Amino acid sequence: MAVYTEVSDDELAAFLTRYDLGGLVSLKGIAEGVENSNFLLRTETGTYILTLYEKRVNPNDLPFFIGLMEHLAAAGITCPQPVKARNGEALGDLAGRKACIVTFLDGVWVKRPTVTHCRQLGEVLAKLHLAGRDFKMARPNALSVGSWRPLFDQSRDRADEVVPGLVAEIDADLDALEDGWPADLPAGVIHADLFTDNVFFLKDRLSGLIDFYFACTDSFAYDVAICLNAWCFEPTHELNVTKSRAFLTAYAEIRPFTDAEIAALPMLARGAAMRFFLTRLYDWLTTPAGALVKKKDPLEYLRKMRFHRSVASAADYGLQVEGIGR
Repeated sequence: MAVYTEVSDDELAAFLTRYDLGGLVSLKGIAEGVENSNFLLRTETGTYILTLYEKRVNPNDLPFFIGLMEHLAAAGITCPQPVKARNGEALGDLAGRKACIVTFLDGVWVKRPTVTHCRQLGEVLAKLHLAGRDFKMARPNALSVGSWRPLFDQSRDRADEVVPGLVAEIDADLDALEDGWPADLPAGVIHADLFTDNVFFLKDRLSGLIDFYFACTDSFAYDVAICLNAWCFEPTHELNVTKSRAFLTAYAEIRPFTDAEIAALPMLARGAAMRFFLTRLYDWLTTPAGALVKKKDPLEYLRKMRFHRSVASAADYGLQVEGIGR
C-alpha cells in the first residue's frame, strides 16, 4: 500500500454518495506497500480501506481481484470484502483512477515472525490454494519469468550505481532462471505477494489476509517460494531453517507437495527472489520524490538470491522429503 494519488474533499464526498456508508469521519493515507494508493477510511458506519488502482494495474484485472476475494471468503479464508455501491457495483471512479472500498480487517502484522507465525502461514497458504481450485476466473502472472529481463532492462542503465557489477550478475542469473524454470507444476490461484504486512494476527493467531492485487494463476510452489523468502530469513539475511521447516511442513500437512515441486523449490525460491529484487530496484530508482511510499531496499532480495544459488535441494530449507512428496 502507498499513496501516489491525492483525493480532494469534494471528490471524496461525491464518490461516497454512491454508497450507504453514512457521512465521512476521516481519511488517512497509508504509506506501506508500493503498488496502489490506499487510505484508511472512517465513516459513520465503520472503518474501511479505500484503494485507488494506479497505472501499473490493468483495469481489466480488477474483476478477477474482486471476485477472488469474494470467492475465498465464501470458502472460509478471512480476507477483505468489496463494499458495493447502491447500483451493485464494487468498482467506481475517483480522482482519475478506478477505485474500490473494502472492509477493514482487525489485526496487526508482525515485523519479526516466529516459528508459530510461520507454521500458521503454511496452513493458511495451503488452504488458500485448495479454496481457489474451483474459482472460475484466471489471470496469467504478469510478473513471471518471461517478464524479468524486460523489467531489468528498465533499470539496466543505472543498476551498477546501486551495486558495482550488478548488470553482469543479474544477466547471469536471468540466463540460469530462463534455462531452468520448471514447467507443468500443480497450479491454480496464488496470492503472489504474501509478505508479512499482508497477513494479520490477533494475539499470535492468524486473523486474515489482505492485498490480493498481485493474485494470479501460477504454480502453487512458486507461491510457497515467495513466502519462504518473505518470512523465513533473519534481518542478518540468513535463512532460519527452523522457521522454514515449520512453514513447509505445515503447508504439506494440508496440501502435500509433489516430487516435482520438491525438486523445483530451490529454482523457484531463486526466481521469487529475482522477481522482488527487480520490482524493488525499479521502484528504488524511479519512485517520485513526493510520493507517500516507503521504498523497499532491493539489496535484501539480492542477498537472498545469492543464497539460493548455493542451495542443493529442498532439504536445505529444512523440508523433510521422506513422506512429504506424492
